[in-house]
Amino acid sequence: MYLPLHFQETSSDEVAAIIEAAPLACIVAQTGSGLIANHIPLLAGPDGTLVGHVALANDMHRVVAEGQEVLAIFRGDDAYISPNYYPTKAEHHSHVPTWNYQVVHVHGAISFQHDERAKRAVVGLLTRHHERRANGENAWRMADAPADYMKQMLASIVAFSISVSRTLAKSKLSQNREPRDYLGAIEGLRASGHDRMAGHMEKRLHADE
Repeated sequence: MYLPLHFQETSSDEVAAIIEAAPLACIVAQTGSGLIANHIPLLAGPDGTLVGHVALANDMHRVVAEGQEVLAIFRGDDAYISPNYYPTKAEHHSHVPTWNYQVVHVHGAISFQHDERAKRAVVGLLTRHHERRANGENAWRMADAPADYMKQMLASIVAFSISVSRTLAKSKLSQNREPRDYLGAIEGLRASGHDRMAGHMEKRLHADE
């Protein structure tokens, strides 16, 4: 990933927030037949290891070697930035369009687990995390499903973990613009309905104060 110093995201809290807000990762791996990419929700465990699962019918666990390095891409918010957002455009017109975005690239070795205990643990972690966010006290639990049905569902998946070796994060949020153009970009984003991206930029603005 092209990563100029002024766009490097060095805050571990911000990296975690991007992953938390956009857990559907694109996992890219090299195979004997070329590159493959799969879109899979991942969850970071207490030790930083990423966990998830794929369908048994998905060839990913057959064509990607045990311990092979993979790349998990977490794509955060993004938005088009028009030159018209910059107040200085009227003065010299030396601006072009660009795109603001946040993204995290996680590199690590993948390991697959086929036993029911491991699969149950991964599904339990993922569902508990996301169900609590979605439904609070009414969160769905694995125990809510009939035992034989749950066993059948677990038999149709393969769990995996990614032992993280390197993380690169990028927050391209107009940091290379002068203050009044930075504020103009925030206003333009709000006016065009991109409140979340504007919020990310405002958060960084206040953090630098």
